[in-house]
Amino acid sequence: MPDNDIATPENGVSFVMPVLNERAYLEHAIASVLAQELSVPAELVLALGPSTDGTTELAQRLAAEDDRIRLVDNPAAHIPVGLNAAIRASRFATIVRVDAHSELAPGYAALALQTLERTGAANVGGVMRADGRTPFQTSVARLYNSPVGLGGGAYHGGTHEGEAESAYLGVMRRTVLEEVGLFDESIRRGEDWELNLRIRQAGHLVWFDPNLSVTYWPRESWLRLARQFRATGAWRGELVRRYGRRNGIRFFAPPALVVLVAVAVVTGILQLTGVLTGVLSLIVSAVVYLPLVAYLMLVIVVACLPGGGGPRQRLWTLLVLPTMHLSWGLGFLGGVLRGARDTVDASRLGTRNTPLP
Repeated sequence: MPDNDIATPENGVSFVMPVLNERAYLEHAIASVLAQELSVPAELVLALGPSTDGTTELAQRLAAEDDRIRLVDNPAAHIPVGLNAAIRASRFATIVRVDAHSELAPGYAALALQTLERTGAANVGGVMRADGRTPFQTSVARLYNSPVGLGGGAYHGGTHEGEAESAYLGVMRRTVLEEVGLFDESIRRGEDWELNLRIRQAGHLVWFDPNLSVTYWPRESWLRLARQFRATGAWRGELVRRYGRRNGIRFFAPPALVVLVAVAVVTGILQLTGVLTGVLSLIVSAVVYLPLVAYLMLVIVVACLPGGGGPRQRLWTLLVLPTMHLSWGLGFLGGVLRGARDTVDASRLGTRNTPLP
């Protein structure tokens, strides 16, 4: 499908969704979009990557059943490439990014349009409320919603409306997107943060509204989670290489943990081989091991806190929390030291997904 050359976009809403191997989630995600009640015209543009699980066939069937759904190809499979393809193929003045692993709350789009108008913002986002269907996925979701797990950004649990550094997904003015140049296709992860940086540098406002809610379904297995976080960390490291101190200090905590673990391993080897002994060994042990003990205690406390679910979910928490931190931290260090290069989110590849009821 050719790109649209729109001098003056029509008043309406274009939902854009990059899709790759999301057969288990796509129908629910699309249903949440089509159920949005709006007083203006709307469309949903799906950017279809080379899926291997039947996602493309499902998307084609859904598009044949509803003329509001339009399809574009994303042979590169990368998220920012797909987003740009969908935006260029869309025709309305407001762009709403949607993730195939998410579901919009009823009234989400209408409220976002009101917030855009009320604040004059260029991009508005809300709260990502992670949820799960299995003990593992529910454990991941709980940590997504926790400042200990994936905290920092307002959209991971903020309650106060106001100006923000970035926006989860985002409801954006098309004119501003075209002004700043759409998503940077050289960035595979963190493309939303980088886009919002350019939006703010251009003098526009990015706004957080906690009344906007999106349900997000985390990865379904430990390996997929580790792969996702490693890729995300690598691209955050790449963004640090490019933009330096514009990145928040919170991004440096996971790599610090990785370094601490590595130092602890080396220290243990030196002590076991007799190279490190005496008072110096005691001092080094206190400096290196005590922070790790404190971290392990934190993991245990988080797993035991009220709201942690049943025994299986709590046991998963003991594994999931360090996996999030260490995978992200390892990726970050690699991204800082050598750049993200061709790192991709391998958790999006393959066909194994957990269907929703």
